[in-house]
Amino acid sequence: MSTLADTLRLENLRLENLRLDTLRARAGSALFERVAGPDGPAERSRIHDTPGERWFAPDSAIARVHGDASMFVGGLRALLLQSLHPLAMAAVATHSGYRGDPWGRLARTSTFIATTTFATVEHAQQAVDVVRAVHVRIRGTSPDGRAYAADDPQLLRWVHAAEAASFLHAHQRYGERPLDAAGCDEYLAQAATVAERLGAADVPHDRASLMRSFRELGPALERTQASDDVARYLLAEPPLPWPVRGPYALLGAAAVGSLPGWARRMLPPDVVGRGRVLRGETAAVRAGGEAVTRAIRWALAAS
Repeated sequence: MSTLADTLRLENLRLENLRLDTLRARAGSALFERVAGPDGPAERSRIHDTPGERWFAPDSAIARVHGDASMFVGGLRALLLQSLHPLAMAAVATHSGYRGDPWGRLARTSTFIATTTFATVEHAQQAVDVVRAVHVRIRGTSPDGRAYAADDPQLLRWVHAAEAASFLHAHQRYGERPLDAAGCDEYLAQAATVAERLGAADVPHDRASLMRSFRELGPALERTQASDDVARYLLAEPPLPWPVRGPYALLGAAAVGSLPGWARRMLPPDVVGRGRVLRGETAAVRAGGEAVTRAIRWALAAS
């Protein structure tokens, strides 16, 4: 009788593990397709399976940061920060179509980051060349009458500084293997080489120059109607089905909470809540961010 009971227990455990593995695989596949787009599997194979020299080693700091689930928090944080530059926001609002094709834009961005981080030298350079060709064509005038160009080296400097700071900050908070001090500087130096290939000038190569970049670029930042629209879109009106809005809200709270105080104060309080602006990264926000990034990491490991 004991042997039969043990056998049934083992069979139930096996079935439960099978159901869990199936759920994990489905969740990971759905998440990957949402982020990488319908061509994601083919792109992943091209990026990782093509033989050849890479810009960065598999164990490099940039590979650790860009390959971690903390990028989901870092990406939201970067978009909120980048939107605070009126000229950068004018170019995005006019030319990117982020409301009309949000998932296409996300897939293109994630593929570019993956390609320049993990793909062969030839494929990485091709990705940079494509983006530079697009930037050359993006010209216009902001609502306050100032001209902008997407290939402006100083505008690219801000976009890169906001992105690199956000990816690194999120990784140090929510990454599976946070970097030490030397690793943080290594990450910034490696990320800078991609930004320079895109045409950015004076990009930060370490933490000290990253802080200097924010001091120098800070006076150009301001809250505008366009930046409010981005915050509302990302935090209050995301194009997501209701079942996943709860976990997404945890990502949003982690992204907002991790922003510096001056940036949180530029967000619309009707969206983020005055209390969240003042409190910042509370223990509850940290716990929520850790829980959702662990769940994403668990799901994507199966895909």
